[in-house]
Amino acid sequence: MSQQPRTVLITGATGYIGRRLKDRLLKQRELSLRLLVRNPDKLRPDVRKKLAVLQGDTFNTASLDQALADVDVAFYLIHSMAGGHDYAERDRLSADNFRQACIRAGVKRIIYLGGLGDKETASEHLLSRIETGEVLSSEPEKIQTLWFRAGVIIGAGSASFEIIHHLTQKLPIMLTPRWVTTKTQPIAVDDVLSYLEQAISVEIQGNVQIDIGTQATDFRGLMEQAADSMGLQRHLICVPLLSPRLSSYWLTLLTPVPHSVASALIEGLKSETLARNDNAQRYFPTLHPVALDDAFQRALQEMEDNQVLSRWCDSSAEGTCDISGKESINKAVLRDRRVFYFEPALQHEVFESFCSIGGSNGWGAYDPLWHIRGLIDKIFGGVGLSRGRRQPEALRVGDALDFWKVVDIEADKRLLLVAQMKLPGKGWLEFVMDDDKLIQTAYFYPEGLWGRLYWYSVMPFHFFVFRSLGRLIIEQARQKKSSSDVV
Repeated sequence: MSQQPRTVLITGATGYIGRRLKDRLLKQRELSLRLLVRNPDKLRPDVRKKLAVLQGDTFNTASLDQALADVDVAFYLIHSMAGGHDYAERDRLSADNFRQACIRAGVKRIIYLGGLGDKETASEHLLSRIETGEVLSSEPEKIQTLWFRAGVIIGAGSASFEIIHHLTQKLPIMLTPRWVTTKTQPIAVDDVLSYLEQAISVEIQGNVQIDIGTQATDFRGLMEQAADSMGLQRHLICVPLLSPRLSSYWLTLLTPVPHSVASALIEGLKSETLARNDNAQRYFPTLHPVALDDAFQRALQEMEDNQVLSRWCDSSAEGTCDISGKESINKAVLRDRRVFYFEPALQHEVFESFCSIGGSNGWGAYDPLWHIRGLIDKIFGGVGLSRGRRQPEALRVGDALDFWKVVDIEADKRLLLVAQMKLPGKGWLEFVMDDDKLIQTAYFYPEGLWGRLYWYSVMPFHFFVFRSLGRLIIEQARQKKSSSDVV
């Protein structure tokens, strides 16, 4: 493949790696970029204008054939972490559908990003990613597959980085299980993207597995480097009594990831994830992954500059990342509606104000009650409040907002959140502006008697919490307006 291909398709383009790769490839004018996504609303309007966006998934043959028509290179950046008990079978089926569709369309090259690890010792989730690579690579006589394998990815917003960052920040002394000495080869997210970008045009014959990473270390080394990067003193004490299950619950309480994701990551840390070939150096001699300390510094700087481009919870493939529910709000049978009045000139400021709630910005005067609800949610295996938000003010469809998820935004008009905490039913929180009114509505669709009992038991708290939240939004809007007038 001596020439730069003209047309490139990215699947998983709203996920952690996919979003960043899409932004990088948009800078290459010689490429015609195309995306296959489940929900186009998760892409910014300006992005949708710059490239071709097709709605569909790898389980829909028609949408696959349409997306792959005239494509030269196709990125497969899809995988599950908590997609149900049959996720492994679905991953294999998805990969098989994709490979066959690529062959039908005459695609020259598939590029897949999987995980390091040996099949004999891999955890269940790592094994699924290995099997995905095997399925994609199973017909080398018909299509070429470049299979990249990476270990822990260090970058702002990655699940591994957020776990390490939160644990290091919160715990001066950490009791750690034996698996903290398991070897791995981390890599900075920017280096992963560089490999993927160069893979579009690199001259390689046949299928190749390419293991990427920097110097080998272990989870203890990752924690110690994170502490050094943040200027903190931390002490790790190995305790053999901490089982993987106990460790996953511990991570759930102290970090942003829910139990399903934490347990999958912990299982993965039980086996070594080391490079088994030197193909990265052989085929990409100009790429030199940065050292671990540089990787941490870059991630921390991205957070400090509020430039987190993507997070682990962006992907709609995850149960905790799904944004379905926009249409089903009409099924809600229980509602708590409150109206707050403001000066018409404040409309834009009111919109900005309710788009900046949550995360480190808090939820108003009764913020402690929100945190208690978040802790209860964590105890029962939910996401809690610790996911925070990607940026302090900006929101986009698909963003996590504590234990909510953004499912719809209309500029200067509406914000709709779907609840992702553990509930006996389905809940939404909506902010709508109508002339000089802010209409704040909590919707709930109960599941049986327990759902109704839950709703009526929290109603007294709603009176204080939601009234305080609406007033805070209006007051913050007035402050924003005053500040802009002064300037």
